[in-house]
Amino acid sequence: MTTTHGPPEPSTVRRLAVFLPNWVGDAVMATPALRALRTRYADATVVAVCRPPVGDVLVGTDLADGIVALPKSQRAAWASTRTLRSERADFAVLFPNSLRTAAVARLAGARRILGFDRDSRRWLLTDPVPTPDRSKPSSTLLSYNKLAVAAGCDDPGTETELAVLPADEAAFEAVLEERPVLRDGFVALNPGGAFGAAKHWPTAHFADLAGRIAATLDRSVLALCGPGERAIAQEIAALADDPRVVSIGVSEDGDRKLSIGLTKAAVRAADLLVTTDSGPRHFAGPLGTPAITLFGPTHIAWSETFHENATHLQIPVDCGPCQQRTCPLGHLKCMTDLSPDRVYAAVRKSLAASPSQRIAA
Repeated sequence: MTTTHGPPEPSTVRRLAVFLPNWVGDAVMATPALRALRTRYADATVVAVCRPPVGDVLVGTDLADGIVALPKSQRAAWASTRTLRSERADFAVLFPNSLRTAAVARLAGARRILGFDRDSRRWLLTDPVPTPDRSKPSSTLLSYNKLAVAAGCDDPGTETELAVLPADEAAFEAVLEERPVLRDGFVALNPGGAFGAAKHWPTAHFADLAGRIAATLDRSVLALCGPGERAIAQEIAALADDPRVVSIGVSEDGDRKLSIGLTKAAVRAADLLVTTDSGPRHFAGPLGTPAITLFGPTHIAWSETFHENATHLQIPVDCGPCQQRTCPLGHLKCMTDLSPDRVYAAVRKSLAASPSQRIAA
């Protein structure tokens, strides 16, 4: 493809395709850049191209006019490519760094394609952007902002955004109807993490923490979960062995229907979120909920959210942060040695810091 000079003029872009990051948390971190693109290309139809669960992050916002799913399987991805080609984009902005997304954008007939010049895909880009220096950890959010600036936008800033739909609020109200102990205030726990096992804080640690919060602070505890984490959330509640510690994954009729929207509604309603470095952690900032994030193998700087009411906990280990999905040494010390005592102290401090929160003497 021929390399162009300078971003396209807004008047020449009638259809803008934005390929979203592959992870839920990264998609939240991309929202400042998405807002900037939406502002510059205000007259364009904006289509978000993403893996199916990621599109739920944008639901309720006006950051995209439509969503095209881009599944993992090649056959399904080809169908998505045909959908994109039927309404050819004047401009495509690629947040993922993969060769695959650049190939899809080109096969879909995008007239101009902007993305970072990496993974041997320069020949597919009309607007290659120099890859940020990765020798010094820096927030992925800022990397996305660099793409937006290269697309002609003003500096997007660091304020992320999300929306909670009325249907999500109603779904969470059903949780409150079944678990009235949550109505007087609760701490949400997010034990999951799609990235890999290395990010998991031990379930027993979460249960220990939940039991202490219920026993000594004026709060109930709600264990959050995705469809693949129901067992973990239920085990936390069972091990805590306190009626004020409950799982969102179970309803009176069996397994509850879970969704990103329900999780957003729960995080927004919580007094505090205690979370691993996973997708729902990124909901706290835009929804105004204080958060304590438990870091293990990941470098804090790579996923810095700039949330003013955020606390980051990480213990130093000789082998980390290694950025690996599973512990190369098999001991998971970066997570197992982060004690419930330390996290509990951070919970007390966070709850006491906000005048709107209540904490037992």
